[in-house]
Amino acid sequence: MDPTAQIDAYLSGLPAWQRQTLSRLRALVHEADPAIEEAWKWDTPVFAHGGNVCAIGAFADHVKVNFFKGASLADPSGLFNAGLEAKATRAIDLGEGASIDEDAFRALVSQAVAANRT
Repeated sequence: MDPTAQIDAYLSGLPAWQRQTLSRLRALVHEADPAIEEAWKWDTPVFAHGGNVCAIGAFADHVKVNFFKGASLADPSGLFNAGLEAKATRAIDLGEGASIDEDAFRALVSQAVAANRT
């Protein structure tokens, strides 16, 4: 199965709020970088362009976006709220009903893609 189909299947098996949240985050990733590629790694949806950019996943009470080089990204909007002690990665955890600053999220994705070029 190709990665896009695997991600579609993964999302379809989630509770409605997680499916909606992760589907929106997936769309925002593609809006930020139309050339980004979807991959299925570690049983997780991963987005890559010149290297891994971010992964999205569902957990019991939240969804998570993990930025592989998050520690090196500027986050003036303060989206990163998890994994702050990690050396390289940073994450965004969203609970049911939570919203995200979509412009700031797209900017993080764009920064992460640019970081892979350097």
